[in-house]
Amino acid sequence: MIGVRPVRDVLPFGLLVGLVAVAVLAAVLSNRLSERSRIPAPVIFLVAAAGASDLFPALGDLSVTMTQRVVTVALVVILFDGGMHIGRQRLRTAAGAIVWLGVAGTFVTAGAVALAAHGLFGLDWSTALLLGAALAPTDPAVVFSVLGRKEITGRSGVILEGESGANDPVGIALMVALLAATGTTGFGAVTAGVLEFTLQMGIGAAVGLAGGAVLAVFIRRVPLPSAALYPLRTLASAFVIYGAATVAHGSGFLAVFVAGIVIGDLPAPYKGDTRRVLASLASLAEIVAFTVLGLTVTLGTLGEGHAWQIGLALAVLLAFVIRPLLVGLLLARVNLTRGERVFVLWSGLKGAVPILLGTFILTSGRADTLRIYDIIFVVVAFSVAVQGGLVPAVARWCRIPMRTHPPEPWSLGVRLRHEPDNVRRFRVVPGARADGVRISDLDLPDTVWVSLISRGGHLLSLNGETVLRAGDDVTALVDPDDTTDAGRVFTALHP
Repeated sequence: MIGVRPVRDVLPFGLLVGLVAVAVLAAVLSNRLSERSRIPAPVIFLVAAAGASDLFPALGDLSVTMTQRVVTVALVVILFDGGMHIGRQRLRTAAGAIVWLGVAGTFVTAGAVALAAHGLFGLDWSTALLLGAALAPTDPAVVFSVLGRKEITGRSGVILEGESGANDPVGIALMVALLAATGTTGFGAVTAGVLEFTLQMGIGAAVGLAGGAVLAVFIRRVPLPSAALYPLRTLASAFVIYGAATVAHGSGFLAVFVAGIVIGDLPAPYKGDTRRVLASLASLAEIVAFTVLGLTVTLGTLGEGHAWQIGLALAVLLAFVIRPLLVGLLLARVNLTRGERVFVLWSGLKGAVPILLGTFILTSGRADTLRIYDIIFVVVAFSVAVQGGLVPAVARWCRIPMRTHPPEPWSLGVRLRHEPDNVRRFRVVPGARADGVRISDLDLPDTVWVSLISRGGHLLSLNGETVLRAGDDVTALVDPDDTTDAGRVFTALHP
């Protein structure tokens, strides 16, 4: 009889593990459904989880505090991976626009939403400001999900990704500042809010820069006994940076995003393996975040207090009035074509972060918090489903080149003991000097040797008569002492 109880305990646990695994598999496979239906995967997770919590109330028993912790962990992974995807080189092409939209855009959006919530729907100013702060930031999980397998030519893609990563810490810091100012009035409230916001952003940026610099040295100089440990070390370091910034009363989200950017372009051992593991974990984090947040929503309460009507009205105002007009004015200072400008304004999607900020309002002890939370859910659902679903169509209408990366399950590579400082990879851009030119006719110095060309997922056999085309991936051996910009023949437009 001694072994009976342990066996009985194992059976329910095994059933639970199996059900969770099936749910994860279903969530992963839902990405195929997303591709066919043109509905972004995050809204599928969000709405499906909300419906499941209504059908099976026990699923919604997760506490708000636990929800916040789970989503926070997910966002750390998503922001760090997003920062690495941007990197310093891509950031340089649009750094000013990203910072400008990330900070100023968040404030003007929060103010406009608060004004609409107070003037149109009668919410008191304090509640309206909290609602504005919650709905101001765009969301990296949704933006990275919608743009994840798509390559966008020009600055618009970098601006969208950078804005979504930058304005989340700004929105969270703004929410924390507003909640910290609760209980004070007049000038005291303003002072407390400004100080808290400045502290969050300043410390977060400083810790991110310092942590990224230390991590850069750490991953390059300290070898590990197994290749499998390198991604784990990088991920653990990201959470150390988040924890350090948070303990120092700074924005941990900003810190990990900045740290990811710092090491994004850094050549490091097993960098490709690390990027692939982090990208996979970021995809899993997206599924977890939206599923957990969906479980906190009760669809049956959306009709109470006209929550869904208010949410739908605010969603329409955000998509068609507030962001196009106010953020559009801010974007007027940025050097973009008209099509790129429209595309950026349309693709500022809401997602997990606004709902996470809504949970802060839930635990603030204020009146009518459930209705505010339901309003945020409706805005997010509209933004992800309608705006996110139309992003490819808007890109075509705005003539934004958007190419979907086909999956490349097979790899060919050589592992070296030392860093290959003489290998360069280039992609031939349309209109470059190499576009449509034979290898033998390329004006390349003697220190550059084209060694490998990939076209459409296939390797080409090389000889002097091989003609390069736009989109070709070129691997070249370059003399380490060569100081010329050998890649311009592939990447710069022919004058």
